Amino acid sequence: MLSVSLVIPAWNESERIEDCLTCCVRQTMPAKEIIVVDNKSTDDTRDIVERFMQAHPDSNIILMEQDAEQGLVPTRNYGLDRATGDVLGRFDADCMLRPDWVETVSRVFTEDPTAMGCTGPVAYYDMPLRAVGLNGDNQVRSRIYRADGDHPLLFGSNMALRATAWRQIRTQVCRDKADIMHEDIDISLHLIGDGLRTVYCPNMVTAMSARRIDSSPKSFNAYMRRFRNTFAAHPDHRRFFKPEVAFRTMYPLLHTFYPQYQWYLRKRSVDPAKSIWLKEQRRLGLTDESA
Repeated sequence: MLSVSLVIPAWNESERIEDCLTCCVRQTMPAKEIIVVDNKSTDDTRDIVERFMQAHPDSNIILMEQDAEQGLVPTRNYGLDRATGDVLGRFDADCMLRPDWVETVSRVFTEDPTAMGCTGPVAYYDMPLRAVGLNGDNQVRSRIYRADGDHPLLFGSNMALRATAWRQIRTQVCRDKADIMHEDIDISLHLIGDGLRTVYCPNMVTAMSARRIDSSPKSFNAYMRRFRNTFAAHPDHRRFFKPEVAFRTMYPLLHTFYPQYQWYLRKRSVDPAKSIWLKEQRRLGLTDESA
């Protein structure tokens, strides 16, 4: 089985970084390394990571600092460039990996030597009906989140690259200093443009927050325009479906409902990120019963 490095860009992630790292170490197959790249955090993100490292000395957690430039793209690149695994997993610091994520990713790239990038669906841990939401996300990403015919687009909250593929495209990916594109789609289009195959795996699952839906209409629409901006920057690539149309349609209802559900979770003292995979972790013997 191929080794997997986990790369987590982080900027002011004190609220969720410990939960994220907990999911990273509670895996059926251990990651070769877990790299947190801090990008000028002004909160106690680094302190939390350092304490977690001390509490888990056998998990090979590495804290790096990327202070030369503010931004997700340079921070992501810094971590990917320094990872040593055969496969490079990348996700956000508020994402929670399902307990078999590392094993699933390793198996995909081991069994399919032509796979150069892989992605999968996400569950939304701070929304109700998580199974329904996961199934819906799977339908969207497996069917319409594609380019140039039938090439899956990678999703930054749940993606992995073969290390050799990253080294091939690393100098080609856009820096996007104006911060107007989707960096994960940019990576996808550079892979596809170089003839490197992307694949979709429905069993490669992470969980993430739906907090984007809580942003203002202006901010949300600006985020949706990133789809158009990214493809405009890559005129040689085409897409038939536009997922942002579906997202804009759902936004008004979900924007109204989301804060009400967060109030309900707070009233019940429920931490949805911490509990999303807890039952499965316990079933697999990856945690103490007291956790």
